[in-house]
Amino acid sequence: MRRPSELVSTAAHTLRRSRVTLVTAIVATVGLVACGTESAGTDAGLNSPAGGAEDRPGTAFSKMLDEVAESCAADDPARASTSEPANTLPSGAGETPPSGAVEPITPTAGPEVELNARDWCAGHLHEERVTQALWDLKNPTPTDVRTILNDLGYIDERIHGLRQSGTATLFSLDLRDRGGRLCMAGSAAGSRTVVDMCVAPATGPFVSGQRKQ
Repeated sequence: MRRPSELVSTAAHTLRRSRVTLVTAIVATVGLVACGTESAGTDAGLNSPAGGAEDRPGTAFSKMLDEVAESCAADDPARASTSEPANTLPSGAGETPPSGAVEPITPTAGPEVELNARDWCAGHLHEERVTQALWDLKNPTPTDVRTILNDLGYIDERIHGLRQSGTATLFSLDLRDRGGRLCMAGSAAGSRTVVDMCVAPATGPFVSGQRKQ
């Protein structure tokens, strides 16, 4: 027959073993839950790439181009009505010109004939929005102009030739999209700001082409 001291020792030993078993079970359970959570997090990361498509500069730039050209015809041979508004004809414009008058020559090169209808229309809209944004910019520096252009949605990769020239800041915008050749050539000089559309090479590196006549 065991002594009382031996019974107490055995009971204490059994209790310690039970506690160790319980703690081990709890740790194992927590570990499984943590692994499951980590796995779920990893799967979620794979299924949801960092930075959605809308966060990519190129995607946002293309979206801006679409928004600007939203009112333009896709590629109608006739120039879209959203082009330059017709100027009011001066008095006597409908009369027969006097003999010896020089008739205007139909252009054979330049944006009017080298750009498709959509780009020709969108070009006027880009001219207007960029000019308005730069019009009130006093003593524009290249940094100021870049900031304004970025705010309008024109990304750095599409801004070229940004430099100071006297009191003006010169720049070009590569707006080629979907096979188009549209570009902009601008001179930011406050109320003397001028922005004209131009024709860029169809492929290859950007080179500011012929400006609107």
